Amino acid sequence: MSGERLQSRHWFGKGSAGLILGFALALALSGLFAWWGPGAVDGDGGRIQFVMWLIAPLWCAAFSLVFLFRSSLRAWLWLGAANLLAFAALALTRMAAA
Repeated sequence: MSGERLQSRHWFGKGSAGLILGFALALALSGLFAWWGPGAVDGDGGRIQFVMWLIAPLWCAAFSLVFLFRSSLRAWLWLGAANLLAFAALALTRMAAA
């Protein structure tokens, strides 16, 4: 195999991608769960708390998985594309519900 090896010089770029874009992705995914999950979007307090606390594990998952990318550029591009898709789905969901 002649693939690029994982190197520590990409850690800052990957970490910043996971920190910034991972948080935005977690926000979008929890928003999608609020709309598409069981119950209504205007659910009771327990549902709102669950959606709020769902952000932390999603963010941690994105932040930890970002180090599997070969380079920081790939991490930024893939997480950026995932953010675009997630926020587009969230916007479409909100427009369909209005």
